[in-house]
Amino acid sequence: MLTALADAPRHGYAIVQEILTITGGRTKMLTGTLYTALDRLLQQGLVRIDHEEVVAGRLRRSFALTEQGRQTLAGETERLRAGVAEAERRLALGSVRPALRTNAGSA
Repeated sequence: MLTALADAPRHGYAIVQEILTITGGRTKMLTGTLYTALDRLLQQGLVRIDHEEVVAGRLRRSFALTEQGRQTLAGETERLRAGVAEAERRLALGSVRPALRTNAGSA
């Protein structure tokens, strides 16, 4: 969700659509999950209400990252980058290891 808000404020439906785009359709957020998560992120100070407007008689809030939210996203990005680097390093090691051979006649 933080990534979906990194470049611009968005309202709930736009956040859901952005998450679908970011994940190539692999992650679908249900409305209840979205607003529960947004409430938690608001309480943690990671997002803020950017603005509110009434659309078709209903209040629509747009959310934006706070500075703390940007720092949290940057930290998580670095953690993921380090994990990917370690996975790539280990995969590369596995591809150059000689295959284990067994000698049936020797002990």
